[in-house]
Amino acid sequence: MCTPEAKLPIGGLILAGGRSSRFGREKAVAEIHGEPLIASVSRVLSAGCTTVAISARQGSAAAHFAIANAMPCLKDAPGDLDGPIAGVKVGLLWAMSQGYGWLVTAPCDAPFLPHDLVARLCAGGQERGAMACTAAGMEPLCTLWPVTALEALSDLREHPAILEVLKRLGATCVGFDDASAFANLNTPEDYARAKLRSG
Repeated sequence: MCTPEAKLPIGGLILAGGRSSRFGREKAVAEIHGEPLIASVSRVLSAGCTTVAISARQGSAAAHFAIANAMPCLKDAPGDLDGPIAGVKVGLLWAMSQGYGWLVTAPCDAPFLPHDLVARLCAGGQERGAMACTAAGMEPLCTLWPVTALEALSDLREHPAILEVLKRLGATCVGFDDASAFANLNTPEDYARAKLRSG
């Protein structure tokens, strides 16, 4: 489990650096019943993390959300690999600078995440971290990362799938019963279904 390291504060990171090309607009701030998607994710991470930061492109709506809510806003380092790995890397650097032993990540477009996501990842995590898994498969963006993973990410010279990185690290799978809780809203059709579900 996360102990004894769990005695240290845990950082949370919302991954919101994508361009939302399939969605047609910046999905992080698309609203369901008056609340941006990113706010739902922030609430879940805040339940188990000392501080929640947002990984976002400069000038994006997600970055403005971070500023408006006094949340740390992290941008990818120049020359870093594109994609969520770059966000995780800068998140781990930030977590280390804050004295955190662990970082929990989640995507900005998953408004139905389990409220106890952080607690369960910590309970199931070993020294090498843990990721959420359901009957539908693994959820590598919903992961508990040890800050010691930073060394492995710093050595990357190409962009592997984030799941492959977690497998190399030996991250543990933590089972969740409801696969729909991890649904990502990648398209307008996904968004329309989510609004019906939340109603």
